[in-house]
Formats: sequence, structure tokens, C-alpha cells
Amino acid sequence: MKQSIAVFFGGHSSEYRISLQSAYSVIKNLNPAKYQVIPVGISQDGDWFYFHGNPELIPADAWYSPTDCTPAVLSPNRNDHTLLLLQDDRISRIHLDAAFPVLHGRNGEDGTLQGLIELAGIPLAGCGTLSSALCMDKDRAHRLVQMSGIDVPKSVVISQTPSPGQALLLTKDIGYPMFIKPVKAGSSFGVTKVSSDSELLPAIGEAFRYDDQVIAEEAINGFEVGCAVLGTDRLTVGEVDEIELSGGFFDFTEKYTLKTSSIHVPARIKAGTAERIKEAAKTIYKALGCCGFARVDMFLTPEERIVFNEVNTIPGFTEHSRYPKMMEAAGFPFGEILERILELAMK
Repeated sequence: MKQSIAVFFGGHSSEYRISLQSAYSVIKNLNPAKYQVIPVGISQDGDWFYFHGNPELIPADAWYSPTDCTPAVLSPNRNDHTLLLLQDDRISRIHLDAAFPVLHGRNGEDGTLQGLIELAGIPLAGCGTLSSALCMDKDRAHRLVQMSGIDVPKSVVISQTPSPGQALLLTKDIGYPMFIKPVKAGSSFGVTKVSSDSELLPAIGEAFRYDDQVIAEEAINGFEVGCAVLGTDRLTVGEVDEIELSGGFFDFTEKYTLKTSSIHVPARIKAGTAERIKEAAKTIYKALGCCGFARVDMFLTPEERIVFNEVNTIPGFTEHSRYPKMMEAAGFPFGEILERILELAMK
């Protein structure tokens, strides 16, 4: 019998549209002989629907219509493993063997949805509630990783909008250039690279648009490298990738258009350095309690020092995204990766 897999997409998040692209790719690449996909769309207002229309409507953001959507909720009863469909004055049920959240950012990647799925007792693909929340929180993730012996950038957390004098005082030990970021946000939303006093306060204000805490972080001299990690106890690591920038930083536009940057897989580094990066990725993955899959991002300095950046517990999942490309370079095609993720969830 086919296994019923709820694929969650959309969400009340600034990364809503990115989720649509990733989820469509997951749905398209799940083996139809093994899995019955149950698409669960979450609107930007936070409303849940069982989507029974053409999957091609998802990436175009044309999925949300009365003819293709039925209001739905998860049953919180641990023995049900059920998606409840709310149709007029009656309730129908769809059994779920596993849930695969493919949402990015807040209210989807930060442990909130994971907690709901775990409460319902449904096998969860990917990181659990605690690790999802920790990885989304840049400050707490850095603290735990540093305790595991991995270098992290110097940083300071700002909890309320400071005066110009306070902003300078808070960040004086970090120095320019620095990055101002929301503590809990993804896809570089609200991130600004700051090189002078005059840029500092506007950057802090921009970051506060996305979160109630802001982190000022040292800019690391070097380039970003990443590792795709798959597994829970026994870990598989894809080939290390490298982001080549022509200027600026890997902001939202560059991540999704690559207008002036390039991604090299494998990274153009020595084999020994690549192995060190893979081992560091495993250490970080375990330190933050990750399971299932995640992408670990780090910096490599000219002196070949490895510095932690962040962990994406639900990285981009289109066929051209970094995670699938790193795993493909290590010999794992996209469909096989998805199958292994679901096997880990249901094991």
C-alpha cells in the first residue's frame, strides 16, 4: 500500500513564495508508486487547506481557490494520525503516515509547526521542535556551537531600538564591517552589511521589521561554504559547496537569482580542508540536536579557519537548490534523498 505523506507548504511567513517553489519540487519528485501525496497549503493569513488541485498551480501561487481547497486541520489526538477536512457541516478524514513540512522561516521552520505535528504523534520528516527552534535563533545557536569547539563570529544582541549613541556603544567591540540581522528570520530578510556609523541605526531599524531581537555580527573575512547533512545517528554528508561573490553579500536577491554570484559544487578547496568542513558540519548538526536533514553553513577564512554561520533545518528544496546539488554531487539523486528522509521519519 502507498504511504500517505502530508506535504505542508506556504505559511504565514515572509518566505511564503519560496516555500511554494520548494514544496512543488518535493511533490513532483516523490515516487508516486510508493507515496500518496496529501498537499496541505497554509495561506499567508495562516489558514489551512487540503489542496486537491493541479500541483502546477502551487509554484505560480494560484493554488488558493474554493474549487481546489478544503479547510483542514490536524487532529491533535495522538492515535488518529489524521488530517480533518471541514466540509460544510461534516468532517471527513485522511490518514497520514508522515508529515513533511516544506516551509521556510517563521511559523514553519522555527519549531511551531514541528511541535504541532509531534503533539499529534505523526512521524515528522526533518528536525524536531527543539532543534528547529534553536537553529532559527542565531544567538542561541552560536552559543551552543561555540561550546562544542567551533569558532563563531563576535556578536551582540539588541533587544530594543537604541539611540545612536547606544547603538555605537553596543557594537564598539565588533568593528566594521558588520552584519545587522534579525535574530530569528531566514533568506537574509532584514539583513544589512554595515560599514560606517551612519548606516548602523537604519540597519537596526530594518532588522526590527522582521523580529523583536536584532543581532550585530562580525563580518568574517573569507567565503561561505555549506554542507548538506542527512541522517540522525549515522550521518551522510554531501559534497561541500562554495559561494563565490563578485561583491556585497549573499542576500535574498543573490540567493534566488545568482545575478552576480556563483555556487561551486564541489568547492574549490583542498581535499583535506573539505574533510575538516564536513566534520565541523557533523559536530554542529549534533550540537543543535538536528535529525533527518539540514544544511550547515560556515565561513572559510584565508587562513583556512572554519567559522560557523547558521543551520537551515528546511533548506531550499528545488532541484537546483544548494542542498540537493550537494547531495547529488555525492551520488544521491533528488528522489532518493526524499525517500531516505521519509524512511528516517517513519523508522
